[in-house]
Amino acid sequence: MDRDRLHALLESFARGDLRSEEVVEALARLPFQLLADARVDTHRALRNGFPEVVLASGKTADQIARIVDVLRQAGGDVLVTRVTPEQASVLCKQFPQLEHHTVARLLMLRQAPSVACGRGVITVVSAGTSDLPVAEEAALVAEFLGNKVERIYDAGVAGLHRLLASLDALRDAAVVIAVAGMEGALASVVGGLVAVPVIAVPTSVGYGASFGGVAALLAMLNSCAANVTVVNIDNGFGAAYVASLINRA
Repeated sequence: MDRDRLHALLESFARGDLRSEEVVEALARLPFQLLADARVDTHRALRNGFPEVVLASGKTADQIARIVDVLRQAGGDVLVTRVTPEQASVLCKQFPQLEHHTVARLLMLRQAPSVACGRGVITVVSAGTSDLPVAEEAALVAEFLGNKVERIYDAGVAGLHRLLASLDALRDAAVVIAVAGMEGALASVVGGLVAVPVIAVPTSVGYGASFGGVAALLAMLNSCAANVTVVNIDNGFGAAYVASLINRA
C-alpha cells in the first residue's frame, strides 16, 4: 500500500465502484502481515515513500519466498538485495517474473508502471572495476526507486584524468554516490569537484591493510570535503536509498 494506491482506493469508493467491505478488507492488511518468522511491512511505502526491501543474507530461500509472496500479493514492487546464486535460482523458478541482476546481487519485481520521482540525476562513480558489485547495487536500486542514473565506472584516483574526463556529468548531478575500496580517496576528490551532496560508499576491496574496507571507511569519515557523508561498508543499497530521498522532486 502506498499513497497513490490509497488515493485510488478512496476514489473508487467515492464513485461507488467499491463497497465499504472491500475497502475495509484492503486496509485490514495494514500495517503488516504476520508470518511464522517475519512481520512483513505492507504499508512502509505509505509511511516512508518506498516499499519494504528484503535482505536475503541470513535467510533461507523458503523464508525469502514467503516474504516476497506477501509483498507481491499486496500489489507493490519487490526488491531483494544480497541474493546468492543458489537463492536466486530457487526464487526465480517460484516467481518467474523476478528479474535477477547477477553483478548487483539483486532480485526485482515491478508490478506498477515506473514513475520518475527524482528532480535530477543521481551519478554513481566507482574507483575500480572491483567495486562494480556495490556500485551496480547502488545504481540499480536508485533506478528502482524512480531516479535517472548516470554511471561513471573505473575512474579512481590512480588515474585522475579518467575522472576529470567525466567532470561535466559529475557537476550536472543532483547527488553523487562515490564507491571506492583500497584507501577510499575517491570520495574526497569528487567532493572537491561538485556542489552537491556526495554519499561515500567504502567497499571491502583491497589488500590486507585495508582491513576489509575499514581503511576506506575511516578515510571517508575523515574527508576534508564538507559535502561528503558516509554509509557502511559495501552498502550500495543504503547510499541509493538516501540519495533517492535527497533527489525527490
